[in-house]
Parts: sequence; structure tokens; C-alpha cells
Amino acid sequence: MSTHGTTVLVVNVNTTGAVTEVIRRSALAAAAPGTEVVALTPRFGPASVESNVESHLSAVGVLDAVLTHDGRYDAVVHAGFGEVGREALQDVLDVPVVDITEAAAHTACLLGRTYGVVTSLDRTAPAIRDRLLLAGLERRCSGVRSVDLPVLELEADPEVTAKAFVAQAQRCVEEDGAEVVVLGCAGMAGLHGAVRDALAVPVVDGVAAAVRLAESLVALGLGTSKVRSYAAPRAKEVRGWPWPAAAARDAGGRSGGAVPGAGGRP
Repeated sequence: MSTHGTTVLVVNVNTTGAVTEVIRRSALAAAAPGTEVVALTPRFGPASVESNVESHLSAVGVLDAVLTHDGRYDAVVHAGFGEVGREALQDVLDVPVVDITEAAAHTACLLGRTYGVVTSLDRTAPAIRDRLLLAGLERRCSGVRSVDLPVLELEADPEVTAKAFVAQAQRCVEEDGAEVVVLGCAGMAGLHGAVRDALAVPVVDGVAAAVRLAESLVALGLGTSKVRSYAAPRAKEVRGWPWPAAAARDAGGRSGGAVPGAGGRP
């Protein structure tokens, strides 16, 4: 465990600062006393992530945001529900990297036999299921429902958004058999209280769950395995993207696989 106090880097997958602020507030509310939360907005990428192409574009923006961050940190939270990119971060970092999709589902599995996910748009449901399947968590998911609201409209009318989420969460419980409800979008952070109070079931916010899991991994002195799946990438030229050659060389030859600017281990 670090001797300088735990610092968790929470990275928004889109480039909208208002969403980053929602994520930051949720992370801070969940973090233990003494934990520093640093929220990052990628400098390039989509304003919101609601399609496969936007998900893959955002993964590069997130990787860039982490690699160019010059402060140290002990863990990273990938704050995109159902989005790709967590694996790329694990390739280049030796600190724990926690994805909010997996964190929420793992937490939900500890609280009930089945869980349901409520997300923003229906078109994102297949991607969420794919990520859960890849993580080995899809079997206990009773269903993925949507409120049919774009990510950037979730904050427009909080009361309407909350009612929509409560209605779909109720369908998860009553029609799909969910025993726990998961909020399937980082921009929904803060809605868990309204849903929980209306339905009297556990409601998991992925950002909060990921921050707490990240803190626990740091406290246990655990980091990303570099044995096989997330071994550091081999040094080679990367054309057209400003990933410094020095960073690639360091990632290929340094124990732990951390690149310059990463938290690493002191």
C-alpha cells in the first residue's frame, strides 16, 4: 500500500465536463476519508458514448488521458458502463484498474441471486451484455432495460429522469425477477437513492462500487497481473498517435509494466 495516502484516478469515457463532474461527485461521496479522487476528462473523443464506434474512439481518448496525466495515483477507475478500454489500461499499468460495469455487477452478485441493469438507450444494451458476458457475469443478469434518454439529457430534468429510472427498475424487479438493481450509466450517479427508496431493493452505482473496490485492492497491496493477458506491450513504433516512444520502450522493459506518469508502486 502506498505511504502517501490513496489516490484514485477516475476517468470519464466521454469529453463532456458536466458528466465528469457528476462522476467526480459520486466518487468522492463513496471514497473513504483520506482518499484523493482525481477526475479526468479526455482531451479528444465523443461528447457521449452511445454506439460501438464511439466506444472504441473513447477507449483511445481514455488511454491518452491516463498516459499524459503527470500526477501519481494508486488505482484507476474506468467510468464507462459497457464500454471497451479497461483492458488497454491494464496492459500499460501495474496499478489496479477497475471498470464500473464489472464493479457494479460483482457487487450486485454479493447482494442477491440476480440483478437487473437500467441504462440510458436501448441500443447500448447489447454492448452491456457483451461486457458482462466477457467478464463471466452475464448469467446472473436478469435483463437490461433502458429509459430511452440520451446520456447528455439525463441532467436536463432530474425529476423526469428519476421517475423514468424508477419505472424501469420496477420492471426489472417485478417482470424480470431482479433482486438487485444496477444503474447502467456513469451519468446516472446519484440516482441510486431515489430508486432504492421507491423499490426497497439494493441499488448499485457503478462509480461508487468501483472506487470502493479500487481502494480495497490498493489496501491489500494488489495490482494488475503482468504474467500473460495484461503483459506490457512490446516496444514498437506507433504511427499517428502521440504515444511517446519513450513510454512504449519503458512499458516494454520495466518491471510491472507501468509507463511514465502512471501511479506504479513506490
